[in-house]
Amino acid sequence: MNNNARNIDILEHIVRYCDEIFETIRYFGNSFETFKSNSIYRNAISMCILQIGELTGHLSDSFKEMYNEVPWKNIKGMRNLMAHKYGDISISTVWEAITDDVPELRKYCYSILEKHNVLEEPALMENEEDEELDLDM
Repeated sequence: MNNNARNIDILEHIVRYCDEIFETIRYFGNSFETFKSNSIYRNAISMCILQIGELTGHLSDSFKEMYNEVPWKNIKGMRNLMAHKYGDISISTVWEAITDDVPELRKYCYSILEKHNVLEEPALMENEEDEELDLDM
């Protein structure tokens, strides 16, 4: 698989994990208090954040330089914090990431996929309707 195809595959997976975060928020409700008090909610979200961070580490350097409107290094750093210092992470920081940063990341990755005309997969297309999710259910 060439670098471009690999990067595109990684972006598709990132979009799917963002969608899983949105689905988890819908399931448990868009409440910081629920997120704070429910370890199952936090763990489900944390696994997606870990996966997204891991995936960003596999994007080529040239890709990250070309598409530099998101902080790829910080995303990978969040993954490292989640993996190695989970108990030290502020729950409010994670909440802020999933409510503010993840929607922007999904939108950005999706826009790159659009440019590369790879949106034939039904799962990605059907979730695009949710791009502007109202997380204030």
